[in-house]
Amino acid sequence: MTDGTLETIDGRPALRFERTLAHSIERVWRAVSVPAELERWFPAAAEWTPATGETFEAYGATGEVTEVDAPHRLAWTFGGEKYSFDLTAEGDGCRLIFIHVFGDRAIAAQTAAGWETYLSRLEPHLAGGYLSEAEAHGSWDQWEEVHERYAERFGVDPTLGRQFLAAQRAGQ
Repeated sequence: MTDGTLETIDGRPALRFERTLAHSIERVWRAVSVPAELERWFPAAAEWTPATGETFEAYGATGEVTEVDAPHRLAWTFGGEKYSFDLTAEGDGCRLIFIHVFGDRAIAAQTAAGWETYLSRLEPHLAGGYLSEAEAHGSWDQWEEVHERYAERFGVDPTLGRQFLAAQRAGQ
């Protein structure tokens, strides 16, 4: 998939991803707000409580939950960036909108390619399965294709993503 869009929020670049999920809003809320569930599909795991003002530590940085409206909205900051999940019930399912506001437009394509990997792990998790990160993004050739499509669509220089990819391939 390459359905992410690049927007501007408060003067900063932001990636927006939308998914229609065949699971109730309550089930999806648990997947995005309960640490034991989040760690099965999201890139960062931390012990925290989804409560406004709650702080958490991960990878040597501090995050803060900035907004909670269960089961509709969860927003937080981490490492100077903003993240949010917005959920809307749709029939028996749920629409999820994930937004990541970051600082450097130059990394938009590689960041979008990364989020495609992680968001592709959500549906199997909701269905009771598990998709590893490696399985989700497949070969580095597949990641490269997604990255290149995003770079072209967003009109960003693909060099940083290509350098990231070269480092990943060298470390295999």
